[in-house]
Amino acid sequence: MEDVKAKSSANSAEIDDSSKKITKKDLLLGWFRWWYANEIPHTFDRMLAPSFLFGLMPILRKIYKKNEDLKEAYKRHLLFYNTQAVWGGGTILGITASLEEERAKKLNEGKIEEAVDPEIINSTKVGLMGPLAGIGDAIDSGTVQYILIGIFLPWAKAGSALGALLPWILFVALTFTYGYYFTELGYRLGRSAVVEIVSGARIRKIIDGLSVLGTFMMGILAASYVTVNTSLKWTLSGKQFVLQDILDKVLPGLLPLLTVMLVYWYFSRKGLKIVKVLLWLIVIFAVLGFTGLL
Repeated sequence: MEDVKAKSSANSAEIDDSSKKITKKDLLLGWFRWWYANEIPHTFDRMLAPSFLFGLMPILRKIYKKNEDLKEAYKRHLLFYNTQAVWGGGTILGITASLEEERAKKLNEGKIEEAVDPEIINSTKVGLMGPLAGIGDAIDSGTVQYILIGIFLPWAKAGSALGALLPWILFVALTFTYGYYFTELGYRLGRSAVVEIVSGARIRKIIDGLSVLGTFMMGILAASYVTVNTSLKWTLSGKQFVLQDILDKVLPGLLPLLTVMLVYWYFSRKGLKIVKVLLWLIVIFAVLGFTGLL
């Protein structure tokens, strides 16, 4: 009878006897759960930690045999955590899964002293969440999003609902796809994945390509949606000359280009002070309009 009780208590202390290596399916499930719940359990004291733990839960339950080790892992990942969802969230999720798997393997073998220190896992998360968030915000929210909006803006302007829906749909699909790639990369390379993301050749090509495409899109948008015309005209030898007609023949869009370049110059010298730029443009164009130059 006592042997039966001992067996029963031993079984209750185990979550799963599976110590298999984390699979791509596990990583995809973890990434999907983090991506889906990213802003749902958002709290001021823990920020995105509940979402991160929600993403890791299936992986942690698979690799840790003992309830006590699993509880510690849960507590470890409920500490303050905040980063960008895709570049930071995906990469750190993969790296953390890799570190937790190393720790779980040693604990399951009873080699406690050889297990990865929990402080290393936590400090890795904390050390990476800020830098990767900056990269992700600049690329996803500052580049990819506006490129997609710029591509489909003419559709929306023409009254097509697809012009409003497709940028959002494609943005979700794109970020989910390369977010999973970062998750897998983080798991496969461990902490060296950050080096691959920040300075890897493939990632640099993607970022450079997005920068070039973003520059083209900003130029297209400036030419299409920035309208600056001059009303200046004069009569010489009985013939009337209209400055805007001359500019349109020589270099169409010259005044909108000069306006955009002037704003860019201001930003490069004074920083991204949008309100001040708007006020200056209002004053300058009001003066030029009052004097009849525009």
